Amino acid sequence: MTTLNQLALSVLGTAEASEKARLSRKSADLWRQTPDMPVGSGTPADRPARPARPDLLSPMDMPRRRGISEKARAALLHAVLHIELNAIDLAWDMIARFTNEGFPREFYDDWVSVADEEGKHFGLLADRLAELGFAYGDFPAHDGLWEAAFETRHDIAARLAIVPMVLEARGLDVTPGMIKRFAKIEDFASANILKVILDEEIGHVATGNRWFQFICNKMKYDPKEYWQKLVRKNFKGLLKPPFNENARKQANLPPDYYLPLSIRDDPSVK
Repeated sequence: MTTLNQLALSVLGTAEASEKARLSRKSADLWRQTPDMPVGSGTPADRPARPARPDLLSPMDMPRRRGISEKARAALLHAVLHIELNAIDLAWDMIARFTNEGFPREFYDDWVSVADEEGKHFGLLADRLAELGFAYGDFPAHDGLWEAAFETRHDIAARLAIVPMVLEARGLDVTPGMIKRFAKIEDFASANILKVILDEEIGHVATGNRWFQFICNKMKYDPKEYWQKLVRKNFKGLLKPPFNENARKQANLPPDYYLPLSIRDDPSVK
């Protein structure tokens, strides 16, 4: 019988972006339709298969995305699209890499659901980008999300602390501004897609938080203290405000977790 791990490795090993998204959704459906499917085991590669484009740059070398032209809007949507492609791989890597951690089946149910929604987000954005005359790979991108995944590949608690609870939580902070930007120029098609993504990404951050809490309860660690310790160890720099405190609250991530690690509490910042 096919295992969940085999499905995960198949998605991770698929290079073409749209096919990766399609296979992510198909694999999620198969898992849900097969309640006796075993989780299985097998270690994924350090990096998932990816298309030849886009060019991957350092975050410092990324061009600024300004203006209201179709190209400028497409560049901004492309940046989000690239994040969603990473998010597909991140969800399946979470499933495949940590099969020996003793998680209940609900852990895999949750991350399969996340992988399904990330595939959905990729499809929505790719279709909108095509309406503007562009495709994935037409603009450069950076590799920050996967670099964080690579650095936490040996520690499930660190992976949960950094990827969903820091990096994806950052998406909750910046997406409302993008929605307003598109709505201001009456690009409601793009704005509405971003609204869908924002609503569902709250659940993804909550999922990461829930399983981080699970680990802490199992190890009898204080979740807030342990999260802050892991962020200080594994995340470069400080967390940047402004924070979407309402969305973070919905994801069960209260201010006393992240404010002590934010730039506003850095005494060197005047």
